[in-house]
Amino acid sequence: MKGAGPVGVVLVSHSATVAAAVAQLALGLAGSGEGPPLVLPAGGTPDGGLGTSSELIAAAAKAVDRGAGVALLVDLGSAVLTVKALLAEGDELPGDSRLVDAPFVEGAVAAVVTASAGGDLDAVEAAASEAYSYRKA
Repeated sequence: MKGAGPVGVVLVSHSATVAAAVAQLALGLAGSGEGPPLVLPAGGTPDGGLGTSSELIAAAAKAVDRGAGVALLVDLGSAVLTVKALLAEGDELPGDSRLVDAPFVEGAVAAVVTASAGGDLDAVEAAASEAYSYRKA
């Protein structure tokens, strides 16, 4: 049922610690919105090592899916390949899952803030992608 709840966000990192920390930061900065944003980290390998795990990514995506879509943000190149492979398989991720091209930290914050405010998947993707233009100097 499309649009049943907020957009889910999955943060895919080669490090479980990094993914969890970015999720915590994004949730903390999202503040109050229509409800708690749905974000989960999917970092590292099942044994706690560095890398990516299609199983952890798929489980996180299914856990945050509330019918409005799932935005997947990634940290490095091979994480992109893992998510693309999952999307190509077609049955491992919720139907309206999307790889979002965005900087990992800034994009995650923008995605979670937008999702928590009730933005749809297109709005979440746009907000995360716009983070490429954030200037720091």
